[in-house]
Amino acid sequence: MTALLDTQPATIPTMADALARLHALGDVPPERVLMRPLPGTATFADLEAAHASGCKLVELVDGVLVEKAMGTRESFLATLLAHFLVAHVLERRLGVILGGDGFVRLGDDLVRAPDVSFIPWQRWQRATQSAENYLRVYPDLMVEVLSPSNTRGEIDRKLRDFFTSGTRLAWIIDPRTQTARVQTSVDAFLTLDADGTLDGGDVLRGFALTLAELCRRSKSPQEALP
Repeated sequence: MTALLDTQPATIPTMADALARLHALGDVPPERVLMRPLPGTATFADLEAAHASGCKLVELVDGVLVEKAMGTRESFLATLLAHFLVAHVLERRLGVILGGDGFVRLGDDLVRAPDVSFIPWQRWQRATQSAENYLRVYPDLMVEVLSPSNTRGEIDRKLRDFFTSGTRLAWIIDPRTQTARVQTSVDAFLTLDADGTLDGGDVLRGFALTLAELCRRSKSPQEALP
């Protein structure tokens, strides 16, 4: 019995440990954190097992399996934005657009999935030479459409993960306020109102879509497509 008690503190985390990990992830709501395996102990194999068991929208962040926040309305807006991006990218043969289940492996214990992302052809072709299900590749553009359970800290942490990996542009869209943050680095950003334009800049030259048009099309099936 003494031997068992002696091993427990080293192997079983306390609630304080769990809360500290949630804070490090940006205060992700506890209901979106999987408890099996225990936070801090999850591996890439655990992520694969979670996806195989039906938990499709789960990311791996610092040994923690975290469910992505995505509601039906947010999914539709993200899909609509992806439609416009696909049309622009494929016509110019620039690369590929991934949706919300487009997982990318940014590190051994870091697997992320933006709501929408753009990967240039050359980098995509190099990455797809691997037989891995989760490609070791980063997007030039990543997009997050905010859901009510997303926290500012969570999004800031995700931005840091992507920009550290090489991402050059990020759009953080809030459909409720019809605003967006356009990030060109972890700390450099511009806030757009409804009249603002999502501009591809050097990442997607020639792409431009106003927030007002995107939000308007997301509210009416008659106007969803051009």
